[in-house]
Amino acid sequence: MQYNLNKEDTHKKTAFWQVGQKLWLLISEEKKIIIIALIVVIINSLLSLIAPRLIGHTIDTYIIGRDYHGVLVFAGIILALYLLSLITSYLQIRLMGGVGQRVLYRLRNKIFNKLQSLPVAFFNQNKAGDLISRINNDTDKINQFFSQSLVQFFASIFMMIGAMIFLLSLNIRLGAATLSPALFLLLITRLLSPWVKRKNLTSSKSLGGLSSEIQESLNNFKVIIAFNRRDFFKKRFQEVNDNNYSDAIEAGVANNTLTPIYGLASNIGQLIVLAYGLALISSGHFTIGLLISFLSYANSFYNPLRQLAALWANFQTALASWDRINEILVLENNLPLLENTPSVDNNAILEFKNVNFKYPDGQEVLHNINLKLSKGKIYALIGPTGGGKTTTASLMARLYDPTAGEILLNGKDIRSYGDEERTKKIGFILQEPILFTSTVKENILYGNEKYSSYDNKQLENIIAKAGLGQLLKRFDKGLDTKVTASGDAVSLGQKQLIAFMRAILRQPEILILDEATANIDTVTEKLLEDILNNLSSDTTKIIIAHRLNTIEKADEIFFVNSGKLIRAGSMDHAMEMLLHHNRNS
Repeated sequence: MQYNLNKEDTHKKTAFWQVGQKLWLLISEEKKIIIIALIVVIINSLLSLIAPRLIGHTIDTYIIGRDYHGVLVFAGIILALYLLSLITSYLQIRLMGGVGQRVLYRLRNKIFNKLQSLPVAFFNQNKAGDLISRINNDTDKINQFFSQSLVQFFASIFMMIGAMIFLLSLNIRLGAATLSPALFLLLITRLLSPWVKRKNLTSSKSLGGLSSEIQESLNNFKVIIAFNRRDFFKKRFQEVNDNNYSDAIEAGVANNTLTPIYGLASNIGQLIVLAYGLALISSGHFTIGLLISFLSYANSFYNPLRQLAALWANFQTALASWDRINEILVLENNLPLLENTPSVDNNAILEFKNVNFKYPDGQEVLHNINLKLSKGKIYALIGPTGGGKTTTASLMARLYDPTAGEILLNGKDIRSYGDEERTKKIGFILQEPILFTSTVKENILYGNEKYSSYDNKQLENIIAKAGLGQLLKRFDKGLDTKVTASGDAVSLGQKQLIAFMRAILRQPEILILDEATANIDTVTEKLLEDILNNLSSDTTKIIIAHRLNTIEKADEIFFVNSGKLIRAGSMDHAMEMLLHHNRNS
């Protein structure tokens, strides 16, 4: 399966109603609050719409008639309406602000849980910085739409409909003339919306690229300093930042293009009211109070329309962000769990049957591999860099599935084992250990529920029984030693020891060591060798190594190169195969 989110052909255009349906699903749990908020919005709109009619009535009835008592009474009524409008405005902001934050919380959880379910191939094909941008920036844009724009959108719609009804009821001809510029706006909005969304999508992708560049530069800062290449990374960052700047400018221009056009339509509408209204007054068919009310309703129609221009741009931004988020949510894990698979009695703990493998968009790495591993034996995979050793080990641990053939674990298709069951059976120690910012204890117990409730003393006893006590002594504060994922709290060698202890404590049936002692001194390496030798006699060990001294005790050695796996036989034969390859390289 292709997991590259940034490939052009992965972006699928979605129908407007389908997007609306999916966005509604995000807030479906907030239906009651949204209904209450909409009721408050309607009340607020009605209060705002009644006031201009009362103002016109006051002018025509009391001001012109010089009835100051009536003026004061209606002024008090209008003030009360404005105060009630203020309260309802505050209520709708409070209600929808909470909705937005809860939607943001659930959406980020949903994305993160989806990422947790995706295979290693997904993370190999996508930059972490871009994924972080989708979780942080794109979800925040959707939050802003729900918490700020959605209620304003409906408030503007209700206000416009109400103002339109008042305009047409007061004078249908003048009302129709006042509303005529809005027809032009509908056409312009329909034409420009796809362009606005496209510019916002480009800007969001550019921001993701900027996040990726920052993360890569920070992660590789030691290398930058060691090779004195600040200039190179500065240049790269400048290019990405310039691209993001230009894309953001274009998105900003697109988002604000409709606002002045809507403003022009509003001014034209008011000019129509003044010109036509004054003509009606001069002919005795209209009053000054009605003209003022009409001007107010024209503003009540066109001001929300101008707000809709900005809100529509926000909606297009939210849609562009949703497209980027949805690209993750629709992905499915290409490592399915098979059910009811038959079991084969083959006396092998692990077996490859005619296995082929290639990475997405790459050439085939392994060709027709057949391999049988017996319980309790030590196997070694040797060969040149890039020959396929780590790929073979990754298939054993089911980090990937073969593109052809079958892999059996204890006589059953490895795809029939759930993640938890499989990882209990197979331990994998990588050359570059993956740790988390925490303590030695929490890193050792990662994914190990068996000892999760143990205190330090209990865990130290378990570590000592497993023969790992000497390794723990290499840390100043023992289990409480602080560890950072990418910092210098512990050395690379110490990180490898933590990964080693983590794997051994799980007591796996198969233990894969991929250059697991590459960053460890010879004394510690000898200690690790003794620990491995003292493991259960049922534990099958698979060692990947470039240094031949690490595989001297292997029961069987396989030479992996050019997609082929060949039984090397003795240690001497393995050395001959390596030397022959080096001479011909």
